[in-house]
Order: sequence, then structure tokens, then C-alpha cells
Amino acid sequence: MTVSHVVMAGVLLLLAGLLYLLVASRGRSGAYKLAAGITVAASLLLVWGNLAVGFIGSEDNPVNLLYGAVLLVGFIGAVLVKLQPQGMARAMFATALAQFAVPFIALLIKRPELNMGVLWVIVLNTVFAGLWVAAGLLFRRAAGAGVGLGRQVA
Repeated sequence: MTVSHVVMAGVLLLLAGLLYLLVASRGRSGAYKLAAGITVAASLLLVWGNLAVGFIGSEDNPVNLLYGAVLLVGFIGAVLVKLQPQGMARAMFATALAQFAVPFIALLIKRPELNMGVLWVIVLNTVFAGLWVAAGLLFRRAAGAGVGLGRQVA
């Protein structure tokens, strides 16, 4: 491990913390804040894992750049819905779909021999897709809590 690795890790953690504060500050419910935490943690782990070892082959494999598209789907979705919980739920579900699609797109691009390594990549992507779905369900719950609260007040 070099100094640049430590600096990169520090920058990633700082950005993740700031991103969490930005997103979580938009929601009042615990479900929204937990969803924001899962979203930021999944994003951090996705970037960190790809920088460290790469999910598809080594970290130098250009196919790993497909994971940038996964994060882009989530980011664009969050911006378009202005971090509103119901829209964030949809953005996270779209991100989960993008995450799950990556190994299959990679298979079309590279056409490797099917082996345990390919299966491992599919399982790993399914776990990440599950994190995005969990965040989406929590955002949906937060949207429902906001609607219920609005009805009581009005």
C-alpha cells in the first residue's frame, strides 16, 4: 500500500460522508436516512472494490468501467427527482437493474469461458443489486410515512 492509496481511501471516505450528510439531511424519517446510508455505503464499496481489485478480472480490466454507469444511473435519477423519497425509490430500483445487468453485458463484450469466476461476479452483482433494492424499499417506506404524516396534519 502506497501513500497515494491511503490518500485515495481518505478522499473516498470524506466524499462518502459528505454525500451522506447531503442526502440524509433531505429526509426527516429514519427510513429515509437509513436508505441514504445504504445508498452511500453501496456506492463507496462499489468504487473502492473496483479500484482495489476490480470485480471483473483485475482492477485494470476496462470492463469494470461499466460500474461507473451503475453509479451514473443512481446519480442522474437522484438529481432528476430532487432527492424526493418516492422518486429516490425508483432511482434505486433502476440502479439495481443496472447493477444486475453489468455482468451480463460484460459477458457479451468479453465472451469469457463460463466458470466459477463468472458465477462469482454474478453473485457479487446480485448482492449489490440487493443493496440498491433495500435502499429503494426504504425510500418507498419513507415516502409512505411522509404521505401519512401529511394526511394527519391537513
